[in-house]
Amino acid sequence: MTSADLAPEIERVLARLLVGLFRADSGELSRTAASVLARVRDEGPQRVGDLAHSESVAQPSMTTLVARLVGQGFVTRGPDPDDARAVRVTLTDAGRDALGRRSARRSAAMQARLEHLTATERRTLAAAMPVLEHLAQPAGPV
Repeated sequence: MTSADLAPEIERVLARLLVGLFRADSGELSRTAASVLARVRDEGPQRVGDLAHSESVAQPSMTTLVARLVGQGFVTRGPDPDDARAVRVTLTDAGRDALGRRSARRSAAMQARLEHLTATERRTLAAAMPVLEHLAQPAGPV
C-alpha cells in the first residue's frame, strides 16, 4: 500500500476513533478549552494573543474563553513581564486536575474499546505504537 493509499485510510479511522473518545468526555471542558489548558500546561504561561493564534480563533474569542477559564478557577491572568500591555495565562492546580479528569475519562473509553480486541490485535497495536509515535511528530511545513 502506498502513502497516497494509506493516508486517507488513517485519517478516516483516526477521525472515527477520536469522535468516539470525544463522546466519552462529559463536557466539563470544550475541545478548545482543553487544548488551551494543555498548551499552557505543556509550554508554560502564554499570552492571550498567542493562544488565539495557536487555536485559530480571534483574539476577542480567546479573551472570552480565558475569562470563562478564570471564572472556573482553571487559569489565572497576570501581567506579561516582557510587555506590560499584554496578559499571560497560567494554569492552576484546578486546571491541571480538570485536564487529568478529562484524560482519565478518555483513557477509560479507550480501554473499553481495547477490551473488545483479541490478544493478538492488542499485541499488533502495541507493536505499532513506535510507528504511530513517529507519525505524531511534527513533519515541518505542509
